[in-house]
Amino acid sequence: MSEKTIKILKNGPYIVSGDIPISERIITPVGKGYVLKDGQKFKAGAVYSLCRCGNSKNAPYCDGSHGDFDGEETASREKFKERVDLCEGQEIDMLDDHRCALARFCHRDTGSAWELVKKSDDPELKEEAIKAAVECPAGRLVVFDKQGNEIEPDYSPEIEVLQDPEKGVSGPLAIKGNIPVVSSDGHVYEIRNRVTLCRCGSSKNKPFCDGRHIRAKFKDGLID
Repeated sequence: MSEKTIKILKNGPYIVSGDIPISERIITPVGKGYVLKDGQKFKAGAVYSLCRCGNSKNAPYCDGSHGDFDGEETASREKFKERVDLCEGQEIDMLDDHRCALARFCHRDTGSAWELVKKSDDPELKEEAIKAAVECPAGRLVVFDKQGNEIEPDYSPEIEVLQDPEKGVSGPLAIKGNIPVVSSDGHVYEIRNRVTLCRCGSSKNKPFCDGRHIRAKFKDGLID
């Protein structure tokens, strides 16, 4: 296992090891789509703990406020390809596991990821389809060429604390670069280039985000 890990404590925080950089990114509307803009940078270190319950007054770090937090991990442990639906296109195909963080990067000026994949014989729409998929922080969408090669960004390990001012809420932790996430019982979830972890405490698919931070109107104290 890589020395860079995120270990989940039972009913407690995420313990991050391996000097993984962490920074704030802001979901920002542009036209009919979205981009991520840089926010503040946070102190990392060899080991640090991140809030998972949504109650910390020292976000994104844990301050011990989890108390009676029910952090039971309920997410399926099936592999990504065992959970997906296939969207077939002219030049590329896309797999969708429906594990959505409601970050909305799958929507572009030119259409949704699903629409664009089906029109991927147009080179410009193909490029937009790929962007719509790979910019999904949750890793819900993954595109492949017709030879079966996965098309993915080459991310270095990092953690992004997402903020969503358009919705007036704070978002999940975006985990990039194939960082192992280890459950409280020692299970290593499938290692993936992109996943989002719940930090509002409300997800019904813990440890992963399911978009309930919007319904819960979660704010971490870092945004107005």
